[in-house]
Amino acid sequence: MAYTVTPTPVGPIGSQYCVCKVELSICGQNLLDRDVTSKSDPFCVLFMEVNGKWVELDRTETAVNNLNPAFAKKFIVDYHFEEVQKLKFALFDQDKSSMQLYEHDFLGEFFCTLGMIVSSKKITRTLLLGNGKPAGKGMITIAAQELSDNRVITLNMAGRKLDKKDLFGKSDPFLEFYKPGDDGKWMLVHRTEVIKYTLDPVWKPFTVPLVSLCDGDVEKLIKVMCYDYDSDGGHDFIGEFQTSVARMCEAQDAFPLELECINPKKQKKKKNYKNSGIIIVKSCKITRDFSFLDYILGGCQLMFTVGIDFTASNGNPRDPSSLHYINPMGTNEYLSAIWAVGQIIQDYDSDKMFPALGFGAQLPPDWKVSHEFAINFNPTNPFCSGVEGIVQAYSACLPHIRFYGPTNFSPIINHVARFAAQATQQEAASQYFILLIITDGVISDMDETRHAVVQASKLPMSIIIVGVGNADFAAMEFLDGDSRVLRSYTGEEAVRDIVQFVPFRDFRNAPKETLAKAVLAELPQQVVQYFKHQNLPPINSEP
Repeated sequence: MAYTVTPTPVGPIGSQYCVCKVELSICGQNLLDRDVTSKSDPFCVLFMEVNGKWVELDRTETAVNNLNPAFAKKFIVDYHFEEVQKLKFALFDQDKSSMQLYEHDFLGEFFCTLGMIVSSKKITRTLLLGNGKPAGKGMITIAAQELSDNRVITLNMAGRKLDKKDLFGKSDPFLEFYKPGDDGKWMLVHRTEVIKYTLDPVWKPFTVPLVSLCDGDVEKLIKVMCYDYDSDGGHDFIGEFQTSVARMCEAQDAFPLELECINPKKQKKKKNYKNSGIIIVKSCKITRDFSFLDYILGGCQLMFTVGIDFTASNGNPRDPSSLHYINPMGTNEYLSAIWAVGQIIQDYDSDKMFPALGFGAQLPPDWKVSHEFAINFNPTNPFCSGVEGIVQAYSACLPHIRFYGPTNFSPIINHVARFAAQATQQEAASQYFILLIITDGVISDMDETRHAVVQASKLPMSIIIVGVGNADFAAMEFLDGDSRVLRSYTGEEAVRDIVQFVPFRDFRNAPKETLAKAVLAELPQQVVQYFKHQNLPPINSEP
């Protein structure tokens, strides 16, 4: 999944995967009472940070005389996994009919990211005043729900004794499915394949979104038309019928549903006309096509691990030309990559404790080379608290290690894979592991790394590689299976593409959000692909 620049950008990078709408429901508890004779009349305003400024998105209705309001009006927000979407919820006591917020008494506010709400599904937090102190005992509760009908319908159709339309043969039947459009006309939804030379066709099962077939309304009438295919496009009409998804769902494998296919013209002309054949619904099943957000709202945690390259090719960290040199601004390319990816993923991990590992350095006291060491020098507890903790541990370890080599990736990949393998024993969509490897170049153990990636592709795990510096990253592109399937040295193929490689140099002068988007764009699909492949629904999903 290499990051390539497309000549015609379609929206922000990655947005094609993860644009879905989230509905936020707001309740307040114990709000400040600003009215002398009665209780406050609160309303809530939602702001989003756009280019460093707070922009109002929407506001709720006003709850009259109520310090514990549950607002009926919901906020609907576009959700992008690969962006930090900062939100502010501010509550006011309505005093006048003015739209200007300064005309109303302020009851407190709460700041968070959309990722925080989504990963918890529901949060209750203290409201703060402008000075950062609590607004009395005031609290706000925000609950998130994905706004999408993710149901799909799978139909298995056949025909029996259809009318013969071809002079010298039988018919070549196909079906068309229609739903009523807003303009009152029938709108084509699906066309089956043509089955040649038969009056008893059996079509391949097909799956369409329920929203496409009947706008998600199983009682809505749909029309099915049967035609005999002609290569000149003048298809002959065999017959039609109307039904609903609810009716078709009565079909079971042992008890198919039979529907008469009627040609109205023939019906009018012939007295003894019965039908133009039977269309059989062999089976009709409605299932849910779960999205990334379904899994996150269902309680799946993203487990984040960082692997940092401390090989000698990076240069002495005290020398300004080194990739590990921390400049007067307090940063370098390694730190920029950790911040870009970490600040987004940390919202999806409840304890925010992240293992940070190093490789390719000699460690005190015996100066042996290690390819998987805890950068906080605590092998039994390599966890750092939040992205800040990783950054602190990284800066603190630099003076105490000697950069060495070779550049071996497989030990760190196998380290994370062991935890991912343990998670599969729960047989639930509860954890997905993300390994961020930041490196300055060529992999020394390519065969072992390829083998490790192929094995990891069977596990709930993805690998992000950020290449820093100006080395030749051809080998990284090879691991990233965008153009071809990755194979192990044994010839075994990766079950799915789990490596995303991005060269940092392409983003040196871009806003820091751009790197995060490029790196994380394909992660939501990888998470969904893995759990679907394992037939695992989200933990808290309704049937």
